Amino acid sequence: MNDEYKKKLTPEQYNVCFLKGTEPPFSGKYYTNKEPGSYHCAACDQKLFESDTKFDSGTGWPSFWDMADNKAVKTENDDSLGMRRTEVLCSKCGAHLGHVFEDGPKPTGKRYCINSLALEFKKRP
Repeated sequence: MNDEYKKKLTPEQYNVCFLKGTEPPFSGKYYTNKEPGSYHCAACDQKLFESDTKFDSGTGWPSFWDMADNKAVKTENDDSLGMRRTEVLCSKCGAHLGHVFEDGPKPTGKRYCINSLALEFKKRP
């Protein structure tokens, strides 16, 4: 399966999605996107987030206060970099998307901080 994703994704996307890399802050193509639509996994196309839950967190990555549905992503503990964080993964293919924090806006209080390289945007007609 990884060979399939290596063919489909750019080397930068593969690094983020399957080698748990990250893009530099303020560099992603969706960081400032405000168009209506949905954000899908770059690897498997599963819908992950809706544009109406996106907000400017000031962190440099696209941020969302909720996922498209409660089964869109899964989370795991991430103790890398000498700190405890909660990693966000696509529930369908396991691609690394980013991390979720407990400092987001209401109503969820969540901040899903996601790499643009792990996403594909589909504009709403």
